Amino acid sequence: MEADVAAIIDAIGPRLRALRTARRLTLAAVSERTGLSVSALSRLETGRRQPTLDLLIPLAEAYRASLDRIVGAPATGDPRTHLEPYRHPSGGLAVPLTRYPGRIQVFKHVLGPREPRLVSHEGHAWLYVLAGTLRLLLGDDEHVLAPGETAEFDPMTPHWFGPADADGAVEVLHLFGPRGDAAVPRVKQQAG
Repeated sequence: MEADVAAIIDAIGPRLRALRTARRLTLAAVSERTGLSVSALSRLETGRRQPTLDLLIPLAEAYRASLDRIVGAPATGDPRTHLEPYRHPSGGLAVPLTRYPGRIQVFKHVLGPREPRLVSHEGHAWLYVLAGTLRLLLGDDEHVLAPGETAEFDPMTPHWFGPADADGAVEVLHLFGPRGDAAVPRVKQQAG
């Protein structure tokens, strides 16, 4: 059992380095975000400093990663995931389905009636309508999508989406990739 714990602890440093480099951050940048010294961060990553909660909690916040992910905690035998919904600032309820900041994120959004307010930002967006009818505004164009339909767009185009029915709701899967990252199809069906 002690060997298992030692192996888990030994893997934390390389995991921290991988999280930092995947986010293209320097030790100095992480130091600024966390208040931890560059030397302490370096020693953590190389395994020369024992990881403790007072060191790992600020890193989890800076990397937007769970402590389980940082520690690589062993499975508990319970395969269920416990999703944590939150109220999205622009309205509705969002449920993050992935936890990989810096890469493509997947959310389930449940949106109720709200006033359209066009926004634009970097990235790449893809929507899939699960239930209800979606109204999507892209610049001066308006689109209405039914369950099973998708939309893919550059969010630098001023956009807004919500329920098409004035007093209804809509549920969508929303994939969002930062810095122009888009979902890459790996399998294409051949006409045959």
